[in-house]
Amino acid sequence: MPLPYRWLTSMLARYNGSSILVDCGEGTQIALKEKGWSPNPIDIICFTHFHADHISGLPGMLLAMGNSERTTPLTIIGPKGVTGVVESLRVIARELPFEIRYIELNSKEQVIEFDGYRIVAFKVNHNITCYGYSIEIDRAGKFDPEKAKDNNIEMKYWSRLQKGETIEADDGRILTQDMILGPSRKGLKVTYCTDTRPCENIVTHAKDSDLFICEGMYGEEDKIEKAKEHKHMTFYEAAQMAKDAQVKEMWLTHYSPSLLKPAIYMDEVKKIFPEAIAAKDGRTVDLLFED
Repeated sequence: MPLPYRWLTSMLARYNGSSILVDCGEGTQIALKEKGWSPNPIDIICFTHFHADHISGLPGMLLAMGNSERTTPLTIIGPKGVTGVVESLRVIARELPFEIRYIELNSKEQVIEFDGYRIVAFKVNHNITCYGYSIEIDRAGKFDPEKAKDNNIEMKYWSRLQKGETIEADDGRILTQDMILGPSRKGLKVTYCTDTRPCENIVTHAKDSDLFICEGMYGEEDKIEKAKEHKHMTFYEAAQMAKDAQVKEMWLTHYSPSLLKPAIYMDEVKKIFPEAIAAKDGRTVDLLFED
């Protein structure tokens, strides 16, 4: 439940003009306004599951988008049944000036490609169907003029090929980007999961993430049985998954309302995974490509 100084669950990722919202708990649009951000550029909303603390902010968010004169379509991704759940919530947000498009998840893993990045949805272990999400951005290799010359690629095609175009040359050959670029470089990856017990599927999909955002329902070590009962996890279990997945950094979130000072448990957490952070509302980072 929300506290006077702590909102419910939501995460916003922005890349190359695209904004992706993961979950939309009560108060999400207010939290956005506190950051000085607008809901209008959000073109994708992903839901982990349909408990109220993860979706109850949606009607207000949709109305805010509508009131900003948005006309571009909105894509909503979520577990099977997301269309019916959202349409039910729209009873109080019926008239919208934009289309909502739905993608229903129905398998253990689902990959959805967008312009310049992909979203990978993967099942986790909660008491209802629940998914985690990875946002992955590939990065092409550097332009290699020697390779281009070796492949007899005329200079007039170089710029278009670097942008990813496939071109039919004057001599009838089909030219592709890989004919002028070196090996692929490291891209970027953010993995987000909440409301789950630890499971191998999370470790697999979080592997080598630049940022792993993970629920930490309980900081008290003696709450392990309660975590198991309610299908949540402790700080220490989250840290062990971060270690196993070899992520660069982990942010803990989704604290129990009884957990008032998450930071006091971090010394023990960092013994397991040193790059762990007890995140607070509004925490933001810019992730940059290497070199």
